[in-house]
Amino acid sequence: MPDTPRSPNLLRLGSVLAGAALLLSAGCSTGTDAQTSSEESAANDVDVTITPADGTDEVRPDLPIVVAADGGTITDVTVQRASADAEADEAGNTDPESVHAITGTLNDAKTEWTSDWTLPPGSDFTVTASVENPEGEASEVISSFSTLEAVEGRRLELQSNFPASGNEVGVGMPIIIDFDMPVQNKAQVEAAMTVRSEQPAQGAWNWFGDQRVVFRTEEYWEPNQQVVVDMRFAGVQAAEGVYGVKNYQLRFDVGRSQISRVDNNTHRMLVERDGEQIQDFPISNGDGSRPEYRTTSGIHLTMERHRDYVMDSATIGIPEDSPEAYKLTVPYAVRFSNSGEFAHTSEGNTSLGIDNVSHGCTNMSLEDSRWFYENTLIGDPYIVTGTTRELEVDNGWGYWQRSWEDWLANSETGEADRTDDAVAPGSSQSAA
Repeated sequence: MPDTPRSPNLLRLGSVLAGAALLLSAGCSTGTDAQTSSEESAANDVDVTITPADGTDEVRPDLPIVVAADGGTITDVTVQRASADAEADEAGNTDPESVHAITGTLNDAKTEWTSDWTLPPGSDFTVTASVENPEGEASEVISSFSTLEAVEGRRLELQSNFPASGNEVGVGMPIIIDFDMPVQNKAQVEAAMTVRSEQPAQGAWNWFGDQRVVFRTEEYWEPNQQVVVDMRFAGVQAAEGVYGVKNYQLRFDVGRSQISRVDNNTHRMLVERDGEQIQDFPISNGDGSRPEYRTTSGIHLTMERHRDYVMDSATIGIPEDSPEAYKLTVPYAVRFSNSGEFAHTSEGNTSLGIDNVSHGCTNMSLEDSRWFYENTLIGDPYIVTGTTRELEVDNGWGYWQRSWEDWLANSETGEADRTDDAVAPGSSQSAA
C-alpha cells in the first residue's frame, strides 16, 4: 500500500513581541557602536557592550545576542522585535507569547547575558539592558540591529507533522516532523525543539534521511496527559545559507493505554486497556506463500483508520494482470505498517482463529473489526509475534523496533532529553 498521507496541520507560532515605545529613566543611554561612550558610562562607571553592535544590518540570525557589563552587574535584558503582530492558526488559536519570546541566560556573576535561541530572519530588534554599579545606581543602555533576510528557495519550513495539534493519540505515539528541504546541521535543529509533558519522561530525536526527524520516549508515554512541542526554527541555520523562518507549537493529548498483541501461532489478538485484558479476537494473518504475504513481527503502531479502504495488490508489487492480483474494498481497516498491512474485516475468511490464509493483513470478523476500528487511536502499540519477517524500523512507524540504547546512539546530540525541562538540551545557535 502507498505511504500513509501526512497531515499538514500545524499550530504556527506567530511573532508576539510588539514594537512598543520604550520609556527610559533619566539614567538611560543609547548604545552607539556596541558600547556606551565614556561620557555616558561615567554616570555609574559601568561599561556595557551589546553584540551585535548598535545600527548593524544583515546580522546572521543564528548568532547570539550578548550583553556584557564591566564594572557592574546586569539586572535585566529585554529584546523586542519591531512590527511583530500576533498570528493565529486556521482555528483562530493565538500563538503563545512564552514560546516566541526572546529569552536569555545570565551568568553567575551577573556580568554577561546570552540569548537562548536563534532570531527570526529579516527582522528589526531593540535590546534594552538594565545595569547597576557597585553603589546600586541603575541605568539602561539601548541598542538596535536587524537580521539577514532568508533567501527565497533557501527558507526551511515544516512540510508536515504527526500527530497534529488537537489529536488524541495512543501511548506509543512518536513525534514525526518532516521538512520541505534537506537538513545538514541536524544537531542545531534538534536543539531548537523542546518536548514537554505533564508526566515526566525522557526521549531523543532520530533522523530518517535529511528531511524527517522523529522523537521517541524511552518507554511508552504515561496515559491521560498533554504533550507540548515547541519548535523554534526561526533563524536556525539548517544547512549552508539555509535558515528556518517560522516558529511552531504542537499540542496533543495522550489518551488511555491500549496495547494489542497478535500471536501468529495461536491466531488470536488480545487487547489490553490500562493493564487489563478487554478483548480476545480470533484472527488470520499472512499465509507466507510469498515474502509479501508474511505478516511482519515486531512493535507496530496503529497509523490510520478507514471505514472503507480499497486494497490493491499493485501497491505491494503484484501487477494487475497477475493471477494473484486483487482489488477490493474492505470495511473497518486499521493500518499498522507501510507495507500494506491492515487489521480489517474479512467476512469470507473461514479460518479465523484456526489458520493463517491472508495476504499479510490481520483478518477479523465484521463485528470484531468494527470494535477495533471504533476503539483505536493512532499511536496505539500493535505487537505481532511468531512470524519470520521482522518489521523494519522505517516501515511505517516501526520506531520502537530500535532499542533505547540504539535510539539514543542515533541521536545527533547523543543525550536524552527530559520532557520536564524548560529549555532545550543544547544550543541551536551556530559558531560565529
